[in-house]
Amino acid sequence: MVITRVIMAELSFQDLSFEQDGNSIKVHFLRIFHFYIQKEDIGQIGDFRIKKKSLAFEDTAQKKAERRFYSLLNKGFENLINSLNNKPTVYIHKNSGIPLIGNVAFGLVDRDTNIIEVKPITSCNMRCIYCSVDEDRRPVDYVIEKDYLIEELKKLMEYKKVNNIEAHIASQGEPLLYEPITGLVRDISRIKQVKTISIDTNGTLLTKDKIDELVEAGLTRFNFSINSLDDKIAGKIAGIPYNTKKIKDLCRHIVKKAKLIITPVLLNGINENEMEKIIGFAKEIGADIGIQNFLSYKFGRNPVKQIPFKDFYSKLEEWQAKYSIKLVKTEKDFNIEKTTPLKKPFRKGEVIEADIICPGRMQKEKIAVAKERTISIPNCHKEKGKIRIKITRTKHNIFIGTPLNS
Repeated sequence: MVITRVIMAELSFQDLSFEQDGNSIKVHFLRIFHFYIQKEDIGQIGDFRIKKKSLAFEDTAQKKAERRFYSLLNKGFENLINSLNNKPTVYIHKNSGIPLIGNVAFGLVDRDTNIIEVKPITSCNMRCIYCSVDEDRRPVDYVIEKDYLIEELKKLMEYKKVNNIEAHIASQGEPLLYEPITGLVRDISRIKQVKTISIDTNGTLLTKDKIDELVEAGLTRFNFSINSLDDKIAGKIAGIPYNTKKIKDLCRHIVKKAKLIITPVLLNGINENEMEKIIGFAKEIGADIGIQNFLSYKFGRNPVKQIPFKDFYSKLEEWQAKYSIKLVKTEKDFNIEKTTPLKKPFRKGEVIEADIICPGRMQKEKIAVAKERTISIPNCHKEKGKIRIKITRTKHNIFIGTPLNS
């Protein structure tokens, strides 16, 4: 009697799912990203079957399947695509060689206060007409491995040596597109120095269950950008259909669970008549409100002229007196305190050598790495390799350099 031993390898994944697409396997990653692997390449590992979150290989040892398939995954991630906008996307993880400090678009930003900006993703589900980040001008997106973000945040916390940190989850876009957002909040809440966790959101991806989930994980404040309580005006501003009734219902739910700041942007000639309605709604439900002045940005969307700040604050003071609600706010209102500045490894005007590692968010921009910082290099025509650059910006450890040999 001959006994045949069947060898079966199965590779299971939490953040990946698989589907057949012609001669390829489409690999979905963190819900809104994807890349392709050729079936022929996977077949060279062994006969395989696809399940939603795993691949099973017949007559293949587990370690062999893991080694060879992970090699295919690494190549696939080099061609990662954002499914929402079809943009190439850079996956930033612990072994990517990309530090999380140095760039305003992703990672961690420390502006010498107790508020640390946590930026896990770029991308948005809306097309706001006033957005300071015009996505049409940004050919590349980024998404960061959650555990890498947490690891580097902990290191920054140890350096700060203060115990009243606010971790402010924001992004160039909508942070709720980040699939592991609840896990990110939960892991941040376990860092002893963090006392507040806030998030900037347009709210359109929220549900009451998601609000409850985030609050249970440790989120303490929602900064909710509501620019009108009229569907037509709100939709014009958002660039997509907008359901104000749903948004108002979500706000009423939030105030029962956590702090809420409604943060409209005042657009002269578009929604100035909506501000008093939003103030009244905030007072009605017991939410705070922080009206923002539209600011014109060189690379943003600029539908109207910026209101002079003297006129803007005059209007805030008028509404403040009329509605008995504080609208002119200071850093003290947000518990902002100055802290020890993070050391800068470069000086403005210094010439350094760095390694180009990936494309930047703007056309012809590259991101280079040196001394555990990223440096943005506009108008850089070199694709890869070492480059000499002159540092032109160092403020808040956000670095920009001019290429000297590209």
